[in-house]
Amino acid sequence: MAANYEYDDAPMNNNDDNAASDSSAYDPNYVPDSVKSFVVHLYRHIREKNVYEIHQMYETSFQTLSERLFKDTPWPSVDAVAHHVDNDHVFCLLYREMWFRHLYARLSPTLQQRIDSWDNYISLFQVVLHGRVSMQLPNQWLWDMVDEFVYQFQSFCQFRAKMKIRNEHEISLLKHFDQAWSVYGVLNFLQALVDKSLIVQILDREKEGLEQFTATDGYDYNGGSNVLKVLGYFSMVGLLRVHCLLGDYQTALKCLLPIDISQPGVYMSVIGSHIATIYHYGFANLMLRRYTEAIREFNKILLYIFKTKQYHQKSPQYEQILKKNEQMYALLAICLSLCPQVHLVEETVNTQLREKYGEKMIRMQRYDDEAFAIYDELFSYACPKFITPSPPSFAEPLVNYNQDAYRLQLKLFLYEVKQQQLLSGVRTFLKVYSAISLSKLASYMEVDEPTLRTILLTFKHKTHAVDLEGKVTSNADVEFYVDDDMVHVTESKSVKRYGDYFLRHIVKFEAHINDMDRVKLE
Repeated sequence: MAANYEYDDAPMNNNDDNAASDSSAYDPNYVPDSVKSFVVHLYRHIREKNVYEIHQMYETSFQTLSERLFKDTPWPSVDAVAHHVDNDHVFCLLYREMWFRHLYARLSPTLQQRIDSWDNYISLFQVVLHGRVSMQLPNQWLWDMVDEFVYQFQSFCQFRAKMKIRNEHEISLLKHFDQAWSVYGVLNFLQALVDKSLIVQILDREKEGLEQFTATDGYDYNGGSNVLKVLGYFSMVGLLRVHCLLGDYQTALKCLLPIDISQPGVYMSVIGSHIATIYHYGFANLMLRRYTEAIREFNKILLYIFKTKQYHQKSPQYEQILKKNEQMYALLAICLSLCPQVHLVEETVNTQLREKYGEKMIRMQRYDDEAFAIYDELFSYACPKFITPSPPSFAEPLVNYNQDAYRLQLKLFLYEVKQQQLLSGVRTFLKVYSAISLSKLASYMEVDEPTLRTILLTFKHKTHAVDLEGKVTSNADVEFYVDDDMVHVTESKSVKRYGDYFLRHIVKFEAHINDMDRVKLE
C-alpha cells in the first residue's frame, strides 16, 4: 500500500488540548478596532441584505484581518463582539461559524472545541429550518457552511479513530458526548435542509419553465431569503460527499439526481462547489465501473480549471483548486487505463495528462506487480479521505482504526483491477480481428473453449454497467457478439477533432506575428 497516504487535509497536532491556546498573548475578550468595524459593518450589511458588500467583507476583509491579526490565534470570542451587534442571536451564530472555520484552518482545535462547533452548527441549522430567516447571504458563504460542516465531520471521525493517542480526559469527553458529529445527525441535518427547502420540487418546476432558480443563482430579488433554498441545494452536494466518504457510491449518486450536471447549475456559481461536485461524482462513477461517465465529467472540469485557474490565484481556495486538479488527473489516468476511451478527452486535457502520467499509464497496461503498485499509488493519492463513522468500543483495548475504511476501499479497487488483467489479452486480440473462430481465439490465448466463453462473458460484464435509471451502459471500446462458434467484432470509431489543433496553432501564429511586429528593422 502507498506509504504516504494521509487523511487530514488541514495540519494536525497530536497535542490537541494545548494547540488552540498555545499563544499566551491571546486574549479572547480583546477586540481590536478593525475587528469592531468589521463586525459592525458586516452586521449592518446583513440586515440591509446587501449581498455584494457581504461577499466583499466575507471573501476579502475576513481573510485580510485573519492574515494580519490572527495568523496564529483565534478571533475574539463571540461574547466579546456580541454587544457591538445588539446581541443578535443569528449573527452571533454566523460569527461563531466563521470563528470555528478559522480555528480549523489555522490551528488545531481541541476535542471540546470540536464538540462546541457541532453544537453551533445544530443551533444555526435549527434557526434556518424552524425559524423565520429573512437575510440573503452570498452563495460562497452558504457553500462554505455545508463544505465545512462535512469537513469537520470527517475530521472528527479521523480524530476519534486515533484512540491510542487520546488521553483520559478526551476519552471521558468522547463517552459523554457520544452524539456529537454522529453520522446519523450529519445525514439527518443535510437531508432536513434538502426537504425543508423544497429544492427538489423547485428544480423540477424549473425544468417545466415555472421557476428561475438557476437564472438568479438562487438569489431572491423579491425581498425574500435565499438561505434555506441554497443551503438545501448545496446540501445535496454535501450528501454526495458524505456517502462517498462512507463508500456508499450508489446512494451518493442518488442524492445528486435532482441536479442535472450536464447543464449549467447553481453548483457552478462557486468554484469550490463546482470542483467538489464533479470530483465526488466522477469518483463514485469510477468505483461503480461507469468509466465513460467519469471520463466525460473529469474531462470537462479539468478543461474548465485549465482555462480559468488564473482568475482564482488570489482566492483562499486556490491551493485546494490546484490539489483537486492534480487528484482528478490521477483519477482520469486510472479511468483511461481501465477503459481506454481517449477520444472522450479534449486534446488540451490529454496533453496535460500525458505530461503528468504518460509513462505511468503505459506501465499500468502491463498488469504486473509494478502496474498494481502504480494503481495503488494513484488511488491512494486521489481518493477521498474515507471514514469509519462508528464510535470506538471503549470496553475493548483501544486501537487506531483511522485507516480501516481506506484499506477496505483500496482492497476492493485493486481486486477490480486484478480482474481486468485477463481481459486486457482479450481486448488485444479482438482489436486485430473483425471475425475469429472460438477455437482459434482459444488457441491464441492458450485456454480451452469453455474457459474462453467464460472470459468473453466476463469481458461483457466488466465493460458494462447499470446507470441510476436501470439502463445498461457500455464502457467498451470494442463490441462483439458470438454467433455459433464465431466471434464477430465491431470496433467503435472515434470522431477526430481538428478544432482544438487549429485553434492552438492560430494562437501560436498570432503570438509569432506579434513578436515580429515588435522587432525594429534598421
